[in-house]
Amino acid sequence: MSASNTPTATCPFSGATSASSAVEESAGGTAAGASPAAAMTGVEAPVADWVTIPDLHADPFPIYQRMRSESPVHWVPAVNRYMVTSYAACHEIEQDEERFSADENNSLMKRAMGHSMLRKDNPKHQVDRDSYGSTLRPGTIKKHWNEIFAVNHEKYLSELVAKGPGADFVWDYAAPYTAENLRLICGFHNASQQDMQRWSQTMIDGTGNYADDPEIWDKSAASSAEVDAAIDEMLPYLAKNPDHSLLSGLASMPIPLEAIRANLKMTIGGGLNEPRDVLATTIWALLNHPEQLEAVKNDAKLHAVAFEESVRWVAPIGMYPRETTQDVVLEGVHLPKGSRLGVVLGAANRDPEVFEDPESFNIFRPKKPHLGFGGGVHFCAGTWIARAQVAQIAMPALLERIPDLRLDPTAPSIDAGWVFRGMTKMPVTWG
Repeated sequence: MSASNTPTATCPFSGATSASSAVEESAGGTAAGASPAAAMTGVEAPVADWVTIPDLHADPFPIYQRMRSESPVHWVPAVNRYMVTSYAACHEIEQDEERFSADENNSLMKRAMGHSMLRKDNPKHQVDRDSYGSTLRPGTIKKHWNEIFAVNHEKYLSELVAKGPGADFVWDYAAPYTAENLRLICGFHNASQQDMQRWSQTMIDGTGNYADDPEIWDKSAASSAEVDAAIDEMLPYLAKNPDHSLLSGLASMPIPLEAIRANLKMTIGGGLNEPRDVLATTIWALLNHPEQLEAVKNDAKLHAVAFEESVRWVAPIGMYPRETTQDVVLEGVHLPKGSRLGVVLGAANRDPEVFEDPESFNIFRPKKPHLGFGGGVHFCAGTWIARAQVAQIAMPALLERIPDLRLDPTAPSIDAGWVFRGMTKMPVTWG
């Protein structure tokens, strides 16, 4: 599911590049039927020349099932990189930045947004991450942001209700709600939530511009320039008029301007898509599973459970990139130094070696950690913000305000995407 019409990748806080994106992990085991010598050197990755970008965009999960059953790693010509699909391999990659670098060469994300913390390894990554200060921490969210989220939620939910049955859950509610939240989190008092949506989508499309479409690059570059201008205007203002926003904190720090610009663009990209898509996906899944919906309505603690199961089931950021710094054997597969990897969280989170009946949405499944927010030093810093906006504020208020919410039977919902996946159309009705 992806609210983007172009396969892409980034976390507010996760990355996208050139021909795709990825993360890897290795259990170091011997491939089935391999000799001890092969275990030391690894076997060559099978070539998945049957995989196409349109098929991934429409529904990647059958593709991931086949790939996982054949090998934890495949070379995929269509995306010009190795795709890593097993939970164990993805987890290993996340924990080992010495062998699997986030600072990928020829990165589309760098071209679209600049060199953000997502495309840096430590110690440079940690310097940038620390510069975000307390803005995204759970304590600040509870004391400051939750009240703002609640006000924004009431505004945009009321607009959805005013539009009446047939309104689109994503574009009439989830998108403006999360965009307005992000606008204030970032500190863009000189922009609108509509600007945030446009900036986010066009720059994300740049990070996934595998076809090198010049029109996509033009739109991405135009938004990038607008964001630069907005940042340049806000920094001196916030230095004199500080608030709780990211830009306000950065205005008082000796951080290079280019780092501020790149990191804020990265935040605009993923910080909007992730909560928007999780909110829509979670409600869509619950509306398709009435017994689980009733359970959530009757037990407030299950809002958070449904949120996490939704992120496992359809990772909003389905893939991100890494590059090997040396020859590596990952889950029995040899990867040469400089290999471009796509860490496919959307596949890892449905690995039957870890999750029972993984293709099903089930809030009652045994609790096991998913990889939907990444891991290691690049664990998504926006995780707590997303949980607060969706599970703590939006879901309880939404289901109380419109208890008979249901999907519009006359206008089918559409989910799409593979690097970002979410609902692209979701008409709802009630009453």
